[in-house]
Amino acid sequence: MGQDLTGRWSCNTNGCLFQDKYSEFDSTIKDNKMVVVDFFATWCGPCKMIAPKIEEMEKEYSGVVFIKVDVDENEETAAACEISAMPTFHIYKDGAKVGEVVGANEKAIRDEIQKNQ
Repeated sequence: MGQDLTGRWSCNTNGCLFQDKYSEFDSTIKDNKMVVVDFFATWCGPCKMIAPKIEEMEKEYSGVVFIKVDVDENEETAAACEISAMPTFHIYKDGAKVGEVVGANEKAIRDEIQKNQ
């Protein structure tokens, strides 16, 4: 289903953290059926508050790939995705962006996932 994420990602029980260039990010989006991208910053309070809810969603939506992109470590990706506020969540289906949620709004994120599954 998904692709091998070793090397470009740091994965643990809390999902995968993206660590490479935008071209790699783009190919990962295209290679997976549905992807939720959490654009965050380590200093962002709302990002920290929503993180446990995102972890719950990872367990609940087994067919969805969740990835995190640290905007300070991945400026090229953040700029290419036009990220100006954190947290921002992009929802991709079959390689195309189908939704966006700006802010730590759990209900809106769930609604976007369910609408596009």
